[in-house]
Amino acid sequence: MDAVANSRVLPHLNLSNSRLRNSNRNSSISLPQTKSVLSVSCCSVEGSQNPDQSSFDGFMVPYRNSPDRRNGILGAPNMYGPVQKSNPSWQTFCSAGACIYDEHALESPSHAAEEKVGVLLLNLGGPETLHDVQPFLYNLFADPDIIRLPRLFRFLQRPLAQLISVLRAPKSKEGYAAIGGGSPLRKITDEQAQALKMALEAKEMPVNVYVGMRYWYPFTEEAVHEIKKDKITRLVVLPLYPQYSISTSGSSIRVLQSMFSEDSYLSRLPVSIIRSWYQRRGYIESMANLIEKELQGFSKPEEVVMIFFSAHGVPVSYVEDAGDPYKDQMEDCIRLIMQELKSRGISNDHTLAYQSRVGPVQWLKPYTDEVLVELGQRGVKSLLAVPVSFVSEHIETLEEIDMEYRELALESGIENWGRVPALGCSSSFISDLADAVIEALPAAQAMSTAESTSEEADADPVSYVIKMFFGSILAFILLLSPKLISTVRNLL
Repeated sequence: MDAVANSRVLPHLNLSNSRLRNSNRNSSISLPQTKSVLSVSCCSVEGSQNPDQSSFDGFMVPYRNSPDRRNGILGAPNMYGPVQKSNPSWQTFCSAGACIYDEHALESPSHAAEEKVGVLLLNLGGPETLHDVQPFLYNLFADPDIIRLPRLFRFLQRPLAQLISVLRAPKSKEGYAAIGGGSPLRKITDEQAQALKMALEAKEMPVNVYVGMRYWYPFTEEAVHEIKKDKITRLVVLPLYPQYSISTSGSSIRVLQSMFSEDSYLSRLPVSIIRSWYQRRGYIESMANLIEKELQGFSKPEEVVMIFFSAHGVPVSYVEDAGDPYKDQMEDCIRLIMQELKSRGISNDHTLAYQSRVGPVQWLKPYTDEVLVELGQRGVKSLLAVPVSFVSEHIETLEEIDMEYRELALESGIENWGRVPALGCSSSFISDLADAVIEALPAAQAMSTAESTSEEADADPVSYVIKMFFGSILAFILLLSPKLISTVRNLL
């Protein structure tokens, strides 16, 4: 069964008319064969020139063609140890360190020269115009990994998403209008895909690189359709989120598993998923490079500058009830970055806070806006904001941090404000991602059958129609209630 045609995630979208962009049209890119590391620059960020040869997810994966061949093992000397949680509910899929590559898993020529390697970059996506904002928000809130309803009420997922997206769209449009009328995330992710393709080819690994967005074009379903059409024989899945969360990487991986399990070709395709990579030395050093550079931009070298890490938040229930490792991984990530900075003689005070909370539920604390006020009250005069959970500029960096939080900080008594740019296409960062792909490839194997997901309830078309009918009636009644509208607006 065709995976795209059977997609149940976004049934109202016509994928055939969508705009798909990836970095391998006709595989026409021609590069000179060289073993040097490419210096690719987009988004105007420069980092270290020391590519990391380390492994990923804390596992050591042998790779015979790697520049580092000590004992045939990669990663031990160059990998920071990750935080691991026992028996997490999110360990559903094959991860590269937990499985062995079976060269016969897919019925394709086994000769290396005939293999076609693909890399799938996963990201959030964002509205490209103000007209796109409301449907983008609908896609976001219709995701059961974003709004986690009790099983009894999951038939209300889409009607509730429609209600929230309509009410929240005006405020969100103001934010996107302030940064130029749309999100730059797609453009930047396309640039990162192109840079990664070039870096891998410079390391003598030709690949096709695809971009799959979760909530806007080009959707993950479109990217998978291209992967199948190109007859890729081995695939590395690389979410562009350094830390794993069920609401980011987990949500996209869940969609992939559903699609692959329903397609005879894709179900046999060897796949390696890099779940998180915040602990990679190349990433840590690239972040430290950016922080060190921005610290030098403050007027007085002896000035005491607070390093303020701001991460995207998640509801506390994700961590406490669903076993999301995001909080542990984020705290470990900050520890590793500060450890690297201290090795360079930088011992500034630092703090971590969480931004972008929505609704009345409790989110991870401390909250960014509250901490900024507290720092001002404590007499902090200079602050360097570091958006640590983002590798691309988008509305949460360009509008929320650069505008809202900067204004709040200055009002709270902070006099000198700085902000570290997102990694973008900095050469050290892209080179490290290329190494991560190379290290992950030998562990690729066919995806196992997924655990049941919340969408299985929609498998019966009659049940689905009945639930949607009554859910839509309920949502319409609620929408007509002025009191409810006022309450929801206050919560949003």
